[in-house]
Parts: sequence; C-alpha cells; structure tokens
Amino acid sequence: MPALRARACLFLALAGSAWPGARAADASPRLWFAQPAAKWTDALPVGNGRLGAMVFGRVDAERIQFNEDTLWTGHPHDYARPDALAYLPRIRQLIADGKPDEAGKLAKEHFLGDPPRQKAYQPFGDLRLDFTPPDNSGSAASAAPGVANYRRELDLGTATAVVAYNQAGVTFRREVFASFPDNVIVVHLTADHPRAINVRIGMDSPHLGSTTVAPDDRTLILRGQVEAGGLRFESRMLARISGGNIRRDGNALRITGADSATLVLAAATSFKSFQDTSADPDARCRTTLDRIGDRTEASLRSAQLADYQRLFRRVSFSLGDDSSADSVPTDQRLDRVKRGGLAEDPTLPALYFQYGRYLLIASSRAGGQPANLQGIWNEQLDPPWESKWTTNINLEMNYWPAEVTNLTECTAPLFDLIDDLAVSGHRTARVQYGVGGWVLHHNTDLWRGTAPINGIDGVWPTGGAWLCQHLWEHWLFTGDRTFLAQRAYPVMKSAAEFFLEDLIKDPKTGWLVTSPSYSPEQGTLTAGPTMDNQLIRALFEHTRAAAGLLGIDPDFAGRLAAAQAQLPPNQVGKYGQLQEWLADVDRPHNAHRHMSPLWALFPGDDINPSDPRIFAAAKKLLTWRGDGSTGWSYAWRIALWARVDDGDVAYHQLELLYRRKTLPNLFDLCGPFQIDGNFGTTAGIAEMLLQSQSRTERGDSAGIPVIQLLPALPHAWTDGAITGLRARGGFEVDERWHAGALVSATIRGTPGAACQMRYGTLTTTVRLPAAGRLVLGPALAAASVPPAADRSTATER
Repeated sequence: MPALRARACLFLALAGSAWPGARAADASPRLWFAQPAAKWTDALPVGNGRLGAMVFGRVDAERIQFNEDTLWTGHPHDYARPDALAYLPRIRQLIADGKPDEAGKLAKEHFLGDPPRQKAYQPFGDLRLDFTPPDNSGSAASAAPGVANYRRELDLGTATAVVAYNQAGVTFRREVFASFPDNVIVVHLTADHPRAINVRIGMDSPHLGSTTVAPDDRTLILRGQVEAGGLRFESRMLARISGGNIRRDGNALRITGADSATLVLAAATSFKSFQDTSADPDARCRTTLDRIGDRTEASLRSAQLADYQRLFRRVSFSLGDDSSADSVPTDQRLDRVKRGGLAEDPTLPALYFQYGRYLLIASSRAGGQPANLQGIWNEQLDPPWESKWTTNINLEMNYWPAEVTNLTECTAPLFDLIDDLAVSGHRTARVQYGVGGWVLHHNTDLWRGTAPINGIDGVWPTGGAWLCQHLWEHWLFTGDRTFLAQRAYPVMKSAAEFFLEDLIKDPKTGWLVTSPSYSPEQGTLTAGPTMDNQLIRALFEHTRAAAGLLGIDPDFAGRLAAAQAQLPPNQVGKYGQLQEWLADVDRPHNAHRHMSPLWALFPGDDINPSDPRIFAAAKKLLTWRGDGSTGWSYAWRIALWARVDDGDVAYHQLELLYRRKTLPNLFDLCGPFQIDGNFGTTAGIAEMLLQSQSRTERGDSAGIPVIQLLPALPHAWTDGAITGLRARGGFEVDERWHAGALVSATIRGTPGAACQMRYGTLTTTVRLPAAGRLVLGPALAAASVPPAADRSTATER
C-alpha cells in the first residue's frame, strides 16, 4: 500500500500547516462589477426571506427594486373543479383503451382546475435615489462623468450589496442589506467628506392606482392594491440623517448637506393566510418600524450580521487560491469561462456554490413563503410561469441544498407550505377523485391551488408525494423525533391515504397505477409512469418506516406494505434503458430536459449499485438524455452523474451551465431568469463531494448511514477543501484533498453515533468518541490533528 502510506505522510505534513491554496478564514466570497447594472438581471440581490431587493448601483439615479413574498394576484380560492369526478372513470377507460388523445381532450375540458391557470407573484415597488442636483438631469443609466474607482459588489460574507465610487474628489459609499431579525431593508449612505450627501428619495410601484405620500419630513408611504378585491399593500420608508437637512419635497424627501443617511424600509400586505386576507398592511409597517425605534444603523447591522453569519459561516469551500481570480470583475470571469471553459477560471464553482447558499438564506426564512421560481426577486407584473411553485421539479430543486449545505432552518417555509397544501389538497382529493387524503398536481400558488392546471401536463398527481420526501429527508439529516411525529408523519400518512384509495389495477399487468397521469413533461396522458411509481414507492416505504419508528399505526403500515408490493417495479427496456413508461416505448437518445424516470437515482435513492441491472439501465437512460438545456436541467444532471460516481461528466454539465445558462450576476437561466438552477447546482456540487444516501442495510431505517467521501471528484479539482457539509444521520463532515486524493476527513456528531465511511474502495465503520469529533486520514484510519489545522464549523443550534 505505498500510495496510501505516501498520502498518510502528506496528511501528517499538512495537518499542522496552512492548507495550500485556501483563502484566509475571514475572507468573504463576493461578486463584484466595475459598472452599474444596465438591466434588472445585472442587478445584485439582497433578501431576508420576506423582503427582497435588486440593487442596480447607478450613480446619479439609483434604483432599488423590491418585493414582498405575499404580494400576488388573486384572492382566496378553491381551484378544485366540482364536475371533474363525473368524468374521471371515462378518462381512465380511454387511457386503458389506448386512446390517450381522446382522454387528454376530455381532461382539458372537464378535469383541469377552475380556473385552469393559477395566479402570479408580483413586484412591490421601487426605491429611487436621485443624486443629481436639481438643475442637472445627469445620467441615470451609467456612471456619471467625473466618476472614478467605481465598484459594485455583493459581499456574501455579510449579505451586503455595496456601491462605492469617487466623484469630484469625494468617495461615496452605499450599502444595502436586508435584516431578518428586524424585517426591514436598510440603505446606508456615507461619504469621506462632511456634508457631501445630497439626494432626493422617492418611491413608486408598477401597480395602477398606487400612491406615494410624504406625511412628514422623515417618512415616505407607498400604498396600493394589486387588483379590485385583491391584496392591499403598503411600504414605509423612514429616513435618518447625521448632519445636514431633510425635508418633504412633494411626494418625496430631499436630503441636503448630510454626513450620512440611513433609510429603513418596511413593507407588508393584507395576506394572513391562503384563506384570509384581512390583515392591515399599514399597521404591520408601523409595528415593524416602531419596534426598531431609534436604533442606529450599527445596531441594525449587528443584529443582521449575527443572524446571517450564524447560517452562512457553517460551510466554507475552496478550490485553490482564488486571489487572482477575485481581482477580476465577476462578469469578466464568467465571460472567460463562456469563451474558454472552466480552465480559464477553475475556482468559479466555489463562488457559485456559496452564492447558491446565500440566495437560499435570502429567499427562505421561517415565517415566510418558500422560494418560488425566482426565489423572492421579480420586477414583472406578468412573470414567466407566474413565478409560482412548480412541483414537478422546480420547487423541490430549490430545497435540494438546504440539508446537505447546512441550512436546515431554511426549510421551514417549505414545510409550512406543505401543511397548507394538505388542507387544500384534501378538498381536491375529495372533489376531483372521490377519495380521502390529499393530492397536489404540478403547480401551486399563494392560494394553495392543488388541482391540475394549464393543460394535460398538469394532470400529474404525485407532487404531494415528492414534497413528502423533503419531510423524510429532514428527519434523516436531523433526527428530530418531534418533527417526525408532529409535522412529517401526519402529512405523509394523509398523502399515502390518497394513493391507497386512488390507485387502480392496470388491466394488462395487474399492477396498482396512477391514472390519469403524465411523465413530466413529455408524452400524453398515461397510467403509471415510472416517476409516479418511484415517488409512491418511496412515500409508502418512508411512511411505513416512520410508523415503525414512532411505534404507531401497525395496521396502516401493513396496508402500505401490501400496496407497495403491487406497484410497478423499475423496468429495463429493449435497449437496456430504464423505461419511462409502463410500455417499452422510449425513443433512443431522447434528450428531454426532464429526468423524470431517474428520480429514484436522484434525489431518491432506490436506484443504486445494490441492483446492478437497474443501476446500469438508469445510467443508460442518463446517457441518452445527453446535456442539459435549461439551467435547472444542467443542475439535475450534475447531481445524477455524481450519483453514478462520474465526476468528470458532472463537471462537464457544470461547465456548460456557466457557458450557456448563466447571467452576468450569476443568476440561472431557464429561458428567462429562474433560480432553481442556482440551488440545484449548489446541491449537485455538494453531491460530487459528499454522499450519504445509503445505509449498511436496505429497507426501513435499519442499519447505519454510509458516508461517501469525494464520490465524484472531477480530475479538474486537484486541490480543495470543504467544511461543514451535512450527512444523513446527523453528521457534519469536512474534507480536504490534494493532487486528487483525500488528505483528511473530519466527522462531527452526537457522541457514540456510528456510521460507515467510504472512500474509493476503502471502507471503515466508526463510532464518534465522547468529544463528538473524529479525524480520519487518507487510509480512513483515525488520526490526531492539531486544533489549528481543523477549521471546524460546528453547527450552531
């Protein structure tokens, strides 16, 4: 074993020294640009989960476009179609008779929701900062004449958008951050000369009929209503200055000769729940600002930093020395990659990874709505796909990085959404299917629509089953028994009840199948597509396991086991591919963006090397699918190729994502901006470096977790380090590698907890000592490392 001995020596040599190529521990990853944003998709995002803003960084006329996560079109509404149940038997019969087009026509006319289109997420308003003197129109689109040393950046370490420049001998600095503890957006204006801040502050909204008033010399109020009978909204901006003067200027405020200025923005709507819109946005804004009182910008900043860094600093990631790359503006770094590939900027994935974590913290916090198709950021009254929650991949992909990248708290809005959907979905199950439990199709909105929408592609009843996977995963990562008993199990059981009552026997095979359904998003109406079978099998298995863990419902668990045995198995087609449908009708090399029948490979885990035949068939289908097209389809492929341990193909998909589907501010593109690719890629990178989906025994929760170190490390990532990733079983893992080989792994968790560690062909079973921390060398042997060499990022609870 000379290679292992050499690596062990390297481990010991590096243990007490600085990690080669790593950034300084306190260095913040950041995006930065040498010019203002020319358009919305160039701007930089900040957010606190509820409030989001896009900062343009314009010199003379700054635009800060902002959102609040409950501002949507529509009003409380039950989308279930009352007459749908009468047509369900005929639709099913047509599918069984091999007449899917006729079934689709009938479904479009009588089975889609009422109405068949859901509502849209809305922009809230714009904060306008006009720095031009009253007698000078200036230029609102670019840096003004006489501006030097311009820099616009997003500091991921502090969650702050910063604009700085020198004009007429004065250095101006503009900082924007969103505070979760105080529920506001803060804009702080400073200069290095006294009495240099001169600005007119306005606020407006794209919604017709909205009005802005300045009731006093410190306050701006924007009020409006989305539509007749729709949500009412209000934002209040409170301005404070040091030195100088501030006064009303029509429906704006004007600050002159100030040393500094702090603008505090609160925003709210009349939304209380998906069934109640009686809240008072005026009272909500007043309450928010009253709670802040006279606290200084420093106090607000301190609270924001403590909250944000508690989450963000849990994980660090380095792919070598990026100091030279960091000296190049982000848009230029991306341009280099678009022209010449990642060899031109090999450390860009580390920045992109942390950007994804930042975006999740900024768009998904407890008490708010989940991250939608655009996270929390949107400037359009008619956004693409209404900026809803699409549940046949996109919403779920948004939350793939939450557990593994140590942001488990960010799942809270998703779980609140699932609770709501179990209520509205119960009505849809009863009205449209005539059964109990709850059901969700492929989209939902603020009003928790659960009926099929849009067209026949919306007649896909397993969205709820997929969301239940996130409940189970939360249990696997955290071991939170209270969550399992009180939140997860009741919802999982109800979702399983729907399928127990709704599944029908396929007349050809006798298997229990869904009908009508659809394989997202291709083909025709069908019965029992492979993705459905995988999702329902996972739901039944996990619900049974939860019942066993909790010691409840043995009879129900028995019913689930009996039904699970009658579900269609994964099938291998005539070309050796995993079939997408019950019938063997797959087209070779169908490069569709959706990877639906590969759900059980990732994010599920039912397809794995323990069944070589099915595993090989899944890899065959994955190869057929080729490269991605939309940003999120590249992201899904990254994770899938990681699951088959091919880091180089995963890396190729990552490179293509940057070259084809990434905006200058690193936002992901579907066609327009769509944030799921950012989140999915962050999860995919984590999957390349750490996996924990296996256990030493298959079945329910028996066995111990298997943690795979560097399972899909691409050859291009020769040196690197990542700290703070989470593994199932409640473990936290750091990894360091050099010359493409593992140097050390640090595992933290509950003292006495056991897991199996795997690296390549090496395997060892470990049990954490009393300190709850164990360091392994390259041969997976326990080792002792000086504390300074172990940059622990233990999770704060």
